[in-house]
Amino acid sequence: MITINNGTPASEIAGARWTKASASDALNDCVELARVNETEVAVRNSRFPDGPALVFTRSEFSAFLDGASKGEFNTLAV
Repeated sequence: MITINNGTPASEIAGARWTKASASDALNDCVELARVNETEVAVRNSRFPDGPALVFTRSEFSAFLDGASKGEFNTLAV
């Protein structure tokens, strides 16, 4: 398994298929996600596709999605 570290340029993550939310705005400002191996998910800023990626384990990312679905981060988007 290839290890991807936090801060690795997103453009250097071989084979990553980045997915952007359909709710991104007209300027395509959004985060994009990609599974990078069997156990990790990477996140990048769509405005800077060659910039650094943050890498999370599937359990970390699942915890984030659970919190987001419950509205725990809604105050950050206002």
